[in-house]
Amino acid sequence: MKLIIDTDPGIDDAMAIGYAAADPRIDLIGLTTVFGNVHTPQATRNALRLCDWLGLDIPVASGAVQPRVLPPFPPSHNVHGSEGFGPIPAENAQATAIEEAAPEFLVRMAREHQGALVLCPIGPLTNIAAAIDLDPDFTKRLKACVIMGGSLREGGNINAYAEANIYHDPHAADVVFQAGGNIAMIGLDVTHRTLASRADFDHLANRSPDFGGKLNEMAQSYIDFYETVGKFDGCSLHDPAAVIACIDPDLFAYEPHPLGVVCDGKRSGETCAVLDSRPPVRVATKVDAATLHDQFFETLATLP
Repeated sequence: MKLIIDTDPGIDDAMAIGYAAADPRIDLIGLTTVFGNVHTPQATRNALRLCDWLGLDIPVASGAVQPRVLPPFPPSHNVHGSEGFGPIPAENAQATAIEEAAPEFLVRMAREHQGALVLCPIGPLTNIAAAIDLDPDFTKRLKACVIMGGSLREGGNINAYAEANIYHDPHAADVVFQAGGNIAMIGLDVTHRTLASRADFDHLANRSPDFGGKLNEMAQSYIDFYETVGKFDGCSLHDPAAVIACIDPDLFAYEPHPLGVVCDGKRSGETCAVLDSRPPVRVATKVDAATLHDQFFETLATLP
C-alpha cells in the first residue's frame, strides 16, 4: 500500500511514522508537514530527523504555517515539549526538504498514483484543503484519505467539544469533509480506547533499543502530561491508530455520516453529523483495541 502521512511531529506522530516504516505491507512514499504540535519549520525538521532515525530515503515537503482563516495558535509545548519530541533536544537532520510545497506535492502524487495512494493526515487539515483548492478532485483520486481527528460522540480533548487537529483549523476540516471520495475519520471515539502504558514502552525499548528507545523516552514525558490532566492509564495511540486503520481497516467499525465542522464560537472545532447533501464520511465508532495495541508494539519491535 502506497502511503503519504501529513504530520506535525509530535510524539504520537513519531510513533505513527515509526509504525509505517516498520510494517512491511506499507510503502511510505513521502511525508508532508504542517503546524500543530510544533511550528511548521520544527515539524519539517522533525520529519526529516525521523527519516534519519528510520533509514527512510523519501521526500519531505513542508506545508502550511498557519490556519486557513484563523490566526496562528501556539504549539502544544505542554504536551509534546518545546521541540516536539518530549525531552529529546533539537537536532538538524542530514537531509533537507524538497522545494515543492506540500499541497503541490500531494496533488502531484495523487495524480501519479491515481486510485492507489492512501493519505493519512495526522495534524490539522490545512495542507489537504489547500490541495483541494489546487485540484477539486484531489480526494477522489486517492484510494483513501484516513484522518486522525474529530469526535462524533466522545466530546473533545482541547475543550469540551473539539479534538485538537480539527480545532486548530476548523475551516480546512470543513472543506475536506465535504470534498467527496473515500474519507474516513479516526477520531476520539476510538483513539481514546487505544491505550499504552509506561511498561509497554519500557518493554519496546528492550526489544528495539535504538528507535524504540527514543520512543520510550518521548512516551514517558507524554504520559507525564496525561497524568497532569487526571488520566493515569497511559497515553492514547491517536496517530498510530489512524495509520493502522489505513492498512487494517477491519479493526474498526464505522458509521457513514455527512460531517460539518463548527468554525466559530465556543464550540469551534466540533465535528457534527449533519443532514444535508454532503457525501458521507466513514466515521470510526468502535475499535478492536487489544489487537491494535499488540500489533502496534509487535511491529515496532522489529525495528533496530
